[in-house]
Amino acid sequence: MTIVIGMTSDDTVLSRGGFEDQKRNSLGLPRAETPEEESANRETLLRYINLQLIARGLPTAMAAEEQSFADVSRGLLKNFQQKNRLLLDHRCPADARIESFLTSHFADVAEPGSMRLPGRTFILDYHGLARELSLPAYGHEYLSDEVQSYRARNGVLHNPKHDRRTTVGTFHVVEGGLPIAGDKRAVPRAAFVKLFQAAMSPPQDYLELPFTVHCDVKAYSWVSLLLRPLVCPAVPGISSEKRMEVRFFAPGRFVSNLDFVESIFGNAGDPDIPENDAGLDVEHWTGHSGAVILAPQLVELKKKDLGLPHVSEATERQKRDCMCWESEDELYNDGSAFKVTCRTDAGVVVTLIADNYFGYCKKEVKTQISYATNLYGGSEEEHAGGALTYPSHNLGDDVQINSVRYNGQTFANIVKEYPELIEVRPEGYGIDRQFPDLIYLPEDAFASLVEQSIRWERDGQTHTIPLLPGQVYMAPSGYHLRMEKHPAAPSWRLVGTSGEGVFCHKP
Repeated sequence: MTIVIGMTSDDTVLSRGGFEDQKRNSLGLPRAETPEEESANRETLLRYINLQLIARGLPTAMAAEEQSFADVSRGLLKNFQQKNRLLLDHRCPADARIESFLTSHFADVAEPGSMRLPGRTFILDYHGLARELSLPAYGHEYLSDEVQSYRARNGVLHNPKHDRRTTVGTFHVVEGGLPIAGDKRAVPRAAFVKLFQAAMSPPQDYLELPFTVHCDVKAYSWVSLLLRPLVCPAVPGISSEKRMEVRFFAPGRFVSNLDFVESIFGNAGDPDIPENDAGLDVEHWTGHSGAVILAPQLVELKKKDLGLPHVSEATERQKRDCMCWESEDELYNDGSAFKVTCRTDAGVVVTLIADNYFGYCKKEVKTQISYATNLYGGSEEEHAGGALTYPSHNLGDDVQINSVRYNGQTFANIVKEYPELIEVRPEGYGIDRQFPDLIYLPEDAFASLVEQSIRWERDGQTHTIPLLPGQVYMAPSGYHLRMEKHPAAPSWRLVGTSGEGVFCHKP
């Protein structure tokens, strides 16, 4: 699959006093620039990346003319490196929340300290860094077995190895949390621990940063990104918007996946900075945290090595979900790509993706948004849906309304409750003030298609109004009538629609 992402790294610009405003930092919003300005801004971005590499003790792709700038800053950067070494076990607040959940949830099946996220990562704290890191600093293409990336004038083109459009056998969920749907594969907790630990130990070549691939000494590192996707939009005057936090981790070679993800969900900045700590933003945080970890190497693991049972000892569900083995060399999930998710009602969800297909990354963030909406309540994720349906029936040529029998409502009740909506006529019916084609009927009206009229009794007198196409006649119960032409015949009929809807929910 070929994916073209608009907005080049040139669009993420640096001003003299630092990065542009927060919107540009988060979303990479472009601005009109001359070619000279574009070139200057990109050079500043490259310098920033190289300083980040130096600060983390990694090789750089610094041009000779930039070396003097690095020399001037070297003392400050060495000081920063030393502090990084002292804080090797420190985790940003979001990572600390996720690690705390993993440690607690798997305390009975995992060794202490074995469920830790990557400690020292290249943090993508501004939009556009991922795009520059996904290509050589002074080159226009990066080629590996897993992804091919090319620089283009209007952006960048990434070709990941796989383009999957099937979900068969893809979605795995860890046991011991929320209920697992029948179409998902249930993963034993001990097996997830081994999968997680294997995800934290990628092959060395997976950690290669494309940015330094043409340098004499290459940089190898994890890359991480903080997202704050919207869960519940703001309602002006009622409530503020609510967001969850998602930490995305990828070995350096797969930084293009993070480029793709931040182009959709934005960049929430440096997770170590207090102003980006969701835990301190009680007004806008839903209280939910997520982690997504790319680990394509997991497809090479064997079922037996993960502690899955032999088929002779497996349960019926384990047999159905292929969570057992007959031959010792059987690969987990038959060596095919998969996603395995651990989530409970504690508000933390952790997912390992055994592939670098871009679609899995995007959909996983949306899945975690769904998780947050389900726990938070009062909101729906975009992929969820449904319809509020009102049953309708063909009533033939006539119908007798009896609202009192149905729900006890009368025309007088409706007029009393909604005087601002109804213009009452002396004959005993009403017309909606905003929608004049909506007619309010008495509780005992009789509609006849043959007579093409609606009649009722009031104070011993019979009153009638014409029954016309294009108008809706509503009884006090909420039930309403209309004339409707038959779709396949030249005849007309009365159609009645219930006033009580049914919400058909698509989870």
